[in-house]
Amino acid sequence: MKLIIVANWKCNPTTLKEAEKLFNSLKKRLKSVRKVEVVICPPFVYLSSFKFQVSSFRLGAQDCFWEDKGPYTGEVSPQMLKDMGCRYVIVGHSERRQVFKETDEMVNEKIKKILKTKLRPIFCIGETEEEKKAGKTF
Repeated sequence: MKLIIVANWKCNPTTLKEAEKLFNSLKKRLKSVRKVEVVICPPFVYLSSFKFQVSSFRLGAQDCFWEDKGPYTGEVSPQMLKDMGCRYVIVGHSERRQVFKETDEMVNEKIKKILKTKLRPIFCIGETEEEKKAGKTF
């Protein structure tokens, strides 16, 4: 089994110039890393900027929607992500569950669509800040 390191950029950085700087810094620092698959997950708006530059990394997305197309303002389908060069998609992140009220059922629909599209889901199993502080998780 191969070790995978995932860099979830979340809602950072705020400009393309900063994103390119971060990408180039990671590329330089991780140049000699072997036997580890490195996945970068920048914000959606930067995916196309790195589509052809990820020879040493894999490209991933921070989320997706479970429908291929339709009247879903702001959503991005796994097929769109695949077309952008993504190989991975993060799903079930605690922030998505807390802020956007995503349920296990919604995450399940996303995973099914991701797999059907031949992408790899990165299924998050995490804790809330309160659970972490209370020592309920490790």
